[in-house]
Amino acid sequence: MFTSHFSSPLTFLTLTAILLLQTNYSVCTNPNSFNASLGGGFSSAIATWYGSPEGPGTAWGACGFGDDVQNPPYNSLVSAGGNDIYLNGKGCGACYQVKCTKNSACSGFPVTVTITDHCPSCPGAFHFDLSGKAFGYLAKRGRADQLRNAGVLNIQYQRVACNYKTGILFKIDAGSTANYMAFAIELVSGDGDIGGVQLLPSNTGPSNMQQSWGATWKADLPNGTKGPYTVKVTTIESRRTITATNVIPANWSPGQYYHSRAN
Repeated sequence: MFTSHFSSPLTFLTLTAILLLQTNYSVCTNPNSFNASLGGGFSSAIATWYGSPEGPGTAWGACGFGDDVQNPPYNSLVSAGGNDIYLNGKGCGACYQVKCTKNSACSGFPVTVTITDHCPSCPGAFHFDLSGKAFGYLAKRGRADQLRNAGVLNIQYQRVACNYKTGILFKIDAGSTANYMAFAIELVSGDGDIGGVQLLPSNTGPSNMQQSWGATWKADLPNGTKGPYTVKVTTIESRRTITATNVIPANWSPGQYYHSRAN
């Protein structure tokens, strides 16, 4: 479900640079104070980049968003997260501001990215493997390639609210059947993350869905279960519940996208 985030074998010097950067910031930072909550202010982290220089990192990724990451509202401004950001998929959809100031090509202005992938090989406690486009956006005008050539940066980050200005998106998994439904959940404004999902058929009681992988959740559908289906999504950070009423129609089909007005 994830791709290699180092497109070619790292040289000894690159590995050494990452370890030195990690050492430099971890000495000054209490690991228990990492900013995983909204409104916590900026903290230190490491950033690398992967994929094409102007691309979305990968068009797949370990959150299940697929090609959507290239399109609005993501616009390829996305990131893979190390283990402490990805959080076994519970970090999918969270939004962060990242900025850099310690390279002469850095603009110092924050860029907002969404977590859409996992970088299990990224060293360091808090590590963003940014898309090539997002990494370039950290640079001063005309110096994106210079910054990307640096490869590894000390950055600052903070968790921020996602603001998509659209309803939640439910993308039905291709493996769904009449007796099994799974879907990826995208574009959750506010917290961005997903802690629990309830599926409410039109003719039976609610079913608590299970996380399948990334931002994809699943549930068995007993014989006779009928739509339309209402979906309740509860976030982790604020425990806010969003109800998408009748968002999945009775004649749903695998591979389809269903948009809710709720968010």
